[in-house]
Amino acid sequence: MGRLNGKVAIVTGGGSGFGEAIAKAFANEGAHVLIADIAVENGRRVEAEIEQTSSEGQGRAVFIEFDCVSQQSWKEALEFAKEKFGKLDIVVNNAGTTYKKKPSIEVTEEEFDKIINVNIKSIYQSVAVVMPYFVERKQGVFLNTSSVAGTRVRPGQVFYGGTKGFVNTITQGLAAEYGPMGVRINSLCPLRGATGLLEMFSGVPDTPEERARFAQSVPLRRMSEPADIAAAAVFLASDEASFITGVNLPIDGGRLAV
Repeated sequence: MGRLNGKVAIVTGGGSGFGEAIAKAFANEGAHVLIADIAVENGRRVEAEIEQTSSEGQGRAVFIEFDCVSQQSWKEALEFAKEKFGKLDIVVNNAGTTYKKKPSIEVTEEEFDKIINVNIKSIYQSVAVVMPYFVERKQGVFLNTSSVAGTRVRPGQVFYGGTKGFVNTITQGLAAEYGPMGVRINSLCPLRGATGLLEMFSGVPDTPEERARFAQSVPLRRMSEPADIAAAAVFLASDEASFITGVNLPIDGGRLAV
């Protein structure tokens, strides 16, 4: 029996990076996963990889083309989950974006609007559509992928960090508001990791030397890996965390401690 056996989850941005690792870990723990991504090729690849390696006791994976900013996409995803698997238990708001590290006065309005939409509005849409369903069922889990930048904003990524500060604040507020209805809301706060956005965060080419340099600023002497975030997501989504809500969990190797 997996730790998420019988659960049904939607993972936005599930076609790559942290989302891909979370989707695969959830399926490995017995959850049926909707891989929701605007990147069709990546999403279908992850679906195929999960299906090819699935065995008895593991969950199924289904890709859905998905725009996390669109309320209609959320409505269709919820209905699809109910029709395909009979319910929805877990929402992982993982889709996110940033701009290349640079002075804040050089951030364009287009770049600003994009991070507001993807990093903030998408979570509003998920709550608007799925929260009433969870409240009706008196159970459900939201996991929001935030960042250590939401606690300590670094120069060159100020507006991005601001969006993650928003995520942290509403995670706590929604947890207090909907805890009495049986809904848990937590956030994952990773350190910079080996994903497709790495060079955007660092502002320099991704080289072994740059990774080694950054690792020296982390007490545990490495960057985060997608598997680190996936392991935390499995725990917070599982019944083992049934008394945990309103937590913004740093997964940062101690970076916030220094």
